[in-house]
Amino acid sequence: MFSWFTQMPVIVQTIILLSISNTVMLCAWYGHLKIGGPRTWIMTVVISWAIAFFEYLFMIPANRIGYTAMSVAQLKILQEVLSLTIFVPFMVLFMKEPLRLNYLWAALCMVGAVYFIFKR
Repeated sequence: MFSWFTQMPVIVQTIILLSISNTVMLCAWYGHLKIGGPRTWIMTVVISWAIAFFEYLFMIPANRIGYTAMSVAQLKILQEVLSLTIFVPFMVLFMKEPLRLNYLWAALCMVGAVYFIFKR
């Protein structure tokens, strides 16, 4: 059924799954700030945990697949880069917060982190 997916390079499979995971995570962790309404904090936690369950359905396979070709440090840096890449548009478009130059500097630091972690 998913043979087209398993034929992709490991890093591509990992990036796709981690991207989905990060998108779902943003909804679980920050979506309630925008659309939470008057719910109690405990109800918000329960709803966020329910959403986070679906994050794990993508994150766990992503890490297991990625670990066949990358180290744990490489997986973590890849996840952080994807997180920042997905978080900034989410913050600007969904949360309506201003885009700041600091995000560019943070991204450049991440590029450095990727370089050093993936350097042989």
